[in-house]
Amino acid sequence: MFFSSPNQTIRKAFNRIFDTTPLLISLVAALVVASVLLIAMSTDPLQAYRSMLNGAVGTENAFAETLVKAIPILFVAVGICVAFRGGVINIGGEGQMIAGALAGVSVALIATSLPGPLIILFSLTAGFVAGALYAGIAGFLKAYFNVNEILSTIMLNQIAVQSMNYLLNGVLLDPTEAGTNHIPKTAKILAEAQLPRFSITLPDAIYGALQGLGFAGTPELFARTRLHYGMIIAILLAVIIYMLLWRTTIGYRIRAVGENENASRYAGIHVPRQIILAMFIAGGCAGLAGVVQVLGLQYRLQTDGSATGFTANAGFNGIVAALFGGLNPLGAIPASAVFGGLLVGAQKMQRDMGVPAALITAVNGLIVIFTVSSQMFARRRARRRAANEPPRSERVLDAAVNTPMEQQT
Repeated sequence: MFFSSPNQTIRKAFNRIFDTTPLLISLVAALVVASVLLIAMSTDPLQAYRSMLNGAVGTENAFAETLVKAIPILFVAVGICVAFRGGVINIGGEGQMIAGALAGVSVALIATSLPGPLIILFSLTAGFVAGALYAGIAGFLKAYFNVNEILSTIMLNQIAVQSMNYLLNGVLLDPTEAGTNHIPKTAKILAEAQLPRFSITLPDAIYGALQGLGFAGTPELFARTRLHYGMIIAILLAVIIYMLLWRTTIGYRIRAVGENENASRYAGIHVPRQIILAMFIAGGCAGLAGVVQVLGLQYRLQTDGSATGFTANAGFNGIVAALFGGLNPLGAIPASAVFGGLLVGAQKMQRDMGVPAALITAVNGLIVIFTVSSQMFARRRARRRAANEPPRSERVLDAAVNTPMEQQT
């Protein structure tokens, strides 16, 4: 066995750090450009960002709301990672969330005679399957008819919105709302079918130390907030999808198709099947985002007639989070928390500074631009690095020559 030289180890560590640095630079650059917009609105950027940070993580409840906002973003972002790695651009997260929510809430309202855990399990399964099948339509059209998936997913979003409006004004309408001026929403699901609230009991030593730092909360962290176990489900899903993409042959085939369809086809991989599978998984993750919003937060499905009335733009924010996370499901976890914090903090910034919260939409767009640019730079750097690297035979010979005999076995 040959051990790599210290120079090689240092070089590899430097390359890893350098490859992740552009993502942080992208966030900083977006905030710098946003600062120019704040100055144009006669607002102190430092004071505005201080207000935003305090609104995102300044209190226990603020931090919990950041995580609540991050949950659907993370579900969608994990699915986007699969789709993009498979060479498919999924813009249909909004529609897939709605499809998952419609299926999940229908199961929860029908299966009232079952135990609560079974209702939750069946609702989550129905939400995943509904979102997966809905995204699979675009995947099938792309795989076999070469229909542009960007156009098909956007149009499917509109179909999902109108289907939701129709059903919530029809068969799914809450019977108590029947009348002339009814609000389009479903009946409330049973308490047993709701995802429980998430809380952490702090050890006495840690709680005492936090009190010394000025923490005024109770030992039951998040006990009085809206944070629910959907966060744990989302994190587990991110880990599972990461294992699927990088530790299984299924994931290898999906990534191979995304890298080069022609080479994959030549290697014997069924390309259309992988495209459909990538969209199927991506839609299932988005469908879970929709049903978890119902089971863990709203306890019913209601709408104002638009997609954002239910999704709060999580279907599109998930794309930004996935890109910022390097299209890696594990990287999407902190990325989603960052964007959840931006959205929650923007509301406090609006209250304190009078700055429109819609400014964060512009920041998200800037982050996409800078992130994509940084990834293009990272790819070019990786290609140059590969071109300048000596062949493997030379690296092995160099390691053998420079490694002491007692370390060679």
